Amino acid sequence: MLGTERTPRVAAARKLLRRAGRERAGRFLVEGAQALREALAAPHTVHELFVTPAAAARHPDLLVDARASGVRIVDVTDVAAAGLSDTVTPQGLVAVCDLLDVPLAAALAVRPGSAGPGLVAVLAGVADPGNVGTVVRCADAAGADAVLLAGDTVDPHNGKAVRASTGSVFHLPLARDRDAGAVLDACRAAGLVLLAADARGEVDLHDPGADAVLGGRVAWLFGNEAHGVPAEMLAAADHRVSVPIHGRAESLNLATAAAICLYGSVAARTRLAAATA
Repeated sequence: MLGTERTPRVAAARKLLRRAGRERAGRFLVEGAQALREALAAPHTVHELFVTPAAAARHPDLLVDARASGVRIVDVTDVAAAGLSDTVTPQGLVAVCDLLDVPLAAALAVRPGSAGPGLVAVLAGVADPGNVGTVVRCADAAGADAVLLAGDTVDPHNGKAVRASTGSVFHLPLARDRDAGAVLDACRAAGLVLLAADARGEVDLHDPGADAVLGGRVAWLFGNEAHGVPAEMLAAADHRVSVPIHGRAESLNLATAAAICLYGSVAARTRLAAATA
């Protein structure tokens, strides 16, 4: 028998669509095959999987993996699955997972074979969950060690953020703290130099002389889509770095700028390593 939108387990899971429900339960929803695949690869993360008959037929491998991981599988109607989705076209696969964020100290901890985190992205006051998820994806692609969310930044477990990350939320540590100063202090304690992305920054990202700054162990600070990095964080940063705009564009999208900055550090690090080889 298929579960409906009134089935108690489905009704309980639906509360996880809201931030308050996620924080009370300590769990969030993951929708879609790609995100589920990444979630299943993270040990002891997935608790429950709601699946429609059509989705089960499309992705039998995921159901095999879920069963092997001891995940409870609940067959549901299309209407029930749609009630667990915040997308226009639900995919019929929705998993209940543990929240992923960890304490700041854990996100910035020294890992085996490492002198400590070398590249970290800090999001301060970012309001668009799509931007949060995309920056997490970019940070993952650039080999960053963690993503930290400071101040009043949107929940990275928001459905849109999780989808925009395309599974990268499961690949690197996430930490949240409403005290932006505490986030900066933790970065400094971990030996990171604070670089604030700012259109009026005194350091040009493309200046060859900036490699020594960009290629070190750094935490990049990215701010709100409309207002940028908060003034107090700009003042606290060790350097303010600008991305030059050579054409007529008024500005860059937050996630695009973050990708350029993170890869700017990767490129600078590569050039420094080549120069000393």
